[in-house]
Amino acid sequence: MRISNNRRGDDFEINVIPLIDVLLTLLMFFVLTSTFVQHSRLQVTLPQASTQDRDMNAPALTVMIDRDGRFYVGSDEVLGEGIEVLKQAIARHAGDDRERQVTIRADANTPHQDVVTAMDALGQLGFTRLSIATTPSKPGAAQ
Repeated sequence: MRISNNRRGDDFEINVIPLIDVLLTLLMFFVLTSTFVQHSRLQVTLPQASTQDRDMNAPALTVMIDRDGRFYVGSDEVLGEGIEVLKQAIARHAGDDRERQVTIRADANTPHQDVVTAMDALGQLGFTRLSIATTPSKPGAAQ
């Protein structure tokens, strides 16, 4: 006696298009998030200031910025807001000497924008010899 298989010869198909869509979405998710994670782990080694003696004979114009964003040119506070008021105060103190050394002394907690505003005002007035005051690094500090 012969036992016959009554199964039909239908072709069995798996629809893979939704699977491909899900895999591509997951791939895009992992690629984008891995890029952001990589940027957040970026380590930056900040430069250190040397402690060499500099020529302090020429009096430098000092622009100070406190932690609240108030500007001081020399020992006088700049009253008012905006770059134009700052430019007028710098021009009063410096006179016509645009080759004069200018030192920007900003508090460590000063917003970066305030330092950029001071540098922009000095640049618009024609000052080219700018320096930013730092504290010297301690010997034996981790680099």
